[in-house]
Amino acid sequence: MPLSSVPGEPVLTADFASPAQWVAGRSWAYPDGGPVNPLDNKLDHLVEDPAYSRSGVFRASRRRDGLWDSGLLTTEGSAEAFEVRAGDVLEARVRLPEETGAWPAIWTWRDGGQEVDVFEYHPDNPDLLELSNRVRGTHRYHRSPAVRPGGWVELRTEFGARSVVWWVNGAQVFADGRGVGRSWHAYLIVNLSVCAGRYHPAPDPGTDEMSFEVSGLRVYRSG
Repeated sequence: MPLSSVPGEPVLTADFASPAQWVAGRSWAYPDGGPVNPLDNKLDHLVEDPAYSRSGVFRASRRRDGLWDSGLLTTEGSAEAFEVRAGDVLEARVRLPEETGAWPAIWTWRDGGQEVDVFEYHPDNPDLLELSNRVRGTHRYHRSPAVRPGGWVELRTEFGARSVVWWVNGAQVFADGRGVGRSWHAYLIVNLSVCAGRYHPAPDPGTDEMSFEVSGLRVYRSG
């Protein structure tokens, strides 16, 4: 299903294979840029291997040391260095993971913060998407029968200066009334983390692979 049209021009059409647009396997949202982030209850070991992210299928695989090689892409540090700005609209279509312990997300980051979560998901809460504006301290747990492990979901987030608005499958589900402020801007991150078990269950012992897919991601800007 194609992404819906929105006012404004597309300023980013994600080409995950492009090294000019996306950097793989490191992010300053992780201590020292990665590759691990245990203080955030993650088993991630970020890798640059294109098989883990560059096709739009974000993968994680178990390592012998108990960590998981994990796919992450960010616009931070890339040649194009794209940043989302206040007033932009992001649309994406994602296939949610099925495996316990999977933790996919599309989110923003800059200079130790500026985080807005387009979505986070944990299969142990099979019908729930986590939608958060950490810039201004608001969030919503959105439940829907259409949200399920292995299911496809269409997402839209309006990064408004006065209100961040989330849409899921064409329906508005949350307007936070707080926004990000007029001067806000941040890089994009798309990744698959793996839970360490503190807040959500760690992967089952028999699970060695997990994945989620982003089949389209665009950012629109008006004016």
